[in-house]
Amino acid sequence: MSRRSKKAAAAPGAARPTVTVCRGCCCGTPAKVPRLDHEAQLTDLRTALAGVAMIRRTDCLDACERANVVVIQPSAEGRQAGGRPVWLGQVNDPDAAADITTWVKNGGPGLAEPPGILDLYAFVPSRRVRHELGD
Repeated sequence: MSRRSKKAAAAPGAARPTVTVCRGCCCGTPAKVPRLDHEAQLTDLRTALAGVAMIRRTDCLDACERANVVVIQPSAEGRQAGGRPVWLGQVNDPDAAADITTWVKNGGPGLAEPPGILDLYAFVPSRRVRHELGD
């Protein structure tokens, strides 16, 4: 997922990683993922990563079978270091969100190795979806 380990300190105004949280037809709904406070998860990510990453909410990432989906896009520095967007599915518990937060605070894709447990959540979306999203 990343090529080097380095703690990145984001300078004010510097490009930051982007965390995109799907909250469309399946992700973010109790009908698909019960027993999770979806709004609290999004709020917790926004609070924990304030000033570190941009948090975006999107309607659908077209990977509904893996609800809840979160995509971590590298900062400009992370992309230069070889980092690419990392797609995580079934992010349905507080520990997963905490692992994402820790990784992004440490620099995210290209700058820091993700906690090993996130490998269990990682997946590669279809070429069509990657093309539509510009990844």
